[in-house]
Amino acid sequence: MADEPVDPSDIGERDAPPVAEKPYKIIFEANKCIAAGKCAEVSDNWTMSLTSEIAQPESYFIGEEDLDANVEAAEVCPAKKDRGVIHVVDRRTNEEIAPDPEGDGTLSVDW
Repeated sequence: MADEPVDPSDIGERDAPPVAEKPYKIIFEANKCIAAGKCAEVSDNWTMSLTSEIAQPESYFIGEEDLDANVEAAEVCPAKKDRGVIHVVDRRTNEEIAPDPEGDGTLSVDW
C-alpha cells in the first residue's frame, strides 16, 4: 500500500551490493543534517557538499574496513539533539550499530 510508512531498513536494498560483500548500510537523514561537519572530520566516507552545504556519504554500503570510521561519524553527529542523523545498520541482523541511543539495536531513524 502506497500510504504505508517507509521502513528505513528497506531503503536502498533493491540496488545494494551483496550482504557478504558490504554487510553494513548507512541510513542518512539528510533533511535533518545541521552541517556541523563532525562526520567529515572523522571519516573519509563523509564530505561536506559546497552546493547543498550538508554532509554526504561517498558510499551507503560499507565493509568491515570502513565500519569503525562510520560508527565514529554517527556517534559524533550533533544533529537531532545528539541522537544523530547518521545511522549504521548491520544488514545481516537489521540492527542499528550506531548511534543506537536506546542501546537495544532498534533503528532510531525519525521519519
